[in-house]
Amino acid sequence: MRPLLIIKAGEPNETITRRHGSFEDWILARMTLPREGVQIVDVFRDARLPDPASVSGAIVTGSLAMVTECHPWAEATAAWLRTAIPAGLPVLGICFGHQLLAHAFGGRVGDNPRGREIGTVQVRLLGAAREDALFGALPGELTVQVTHLQSVLTLPPGAVRLAENGHEPNHAFRIGPRAWGVQFHPEITHTIMRALIGEQHAALATEGLDPNVLKRTVRSSAVGRRILERFTEIARKEAAT
Repeated sequence: MRPLLIIKAGEPNETITRRHGSFEDWILARMTLPREGVQIVDVFRDARLPDPASVSGAIVTGSLAMVTECHPWAEATAAWLRTAIPAGLPVLGICFGHQLLAHAFGGRVGDNPRGREIGTVQVRLLGAAREDALFGALPGELTVQVTHLQSVLTLPPGAVRLAENGHEPNHAFRIGPRAWGVQFHPEITHTIMRALIGEQHAALATEGLDPNVLKRTVRSSAVGRRILERFTEIARKEAAT
């Protein structure tokens, strides 16, 4: 069976990585997938992406980089997505990956005018999500973990908006039948979210946010696991065809 591809767009900071692992570890833990069935490509270190036909699906991780910085490796990944998605490959972009997916297909990414969104938040699914292959079985309101400064300000032409909240109107979207972007982090647990808030304590306080309140209001949610597991099912069906 063709492996699932994790396109690794960066690393958390050293302290978080040492204590909690990296982005691919979080994804694999939530998906309960063995590493043997996964191909991890460090695009942020200029590793080359495989032929889309050789994998069953692709997840693009978050990053400390910004899409608007237009790193060569990010632009190369965007070009790969422009080939892979029209060919039918299931793709899930998370945070940076969500923004890169929008950028790749003509959307606009930039600083969120409302500032940073971090912690545990509620996200509303829109009408189009009811029949969506990834979101259709989920409740109308989701509890999710978030941490981002930039956002998809304008969706790509033809993209279907799937989720929103008061801070972020484009929390999830779909391109074609099997490519999704999610601004929230389905791979982040409540334990990791508290650690991320703690690591950014000074910056949050400078921005007028209360890190202690943010940490107290973090709560657990099974939604992220359900989304990642459902995406795995979609990729497995693709691999079986």
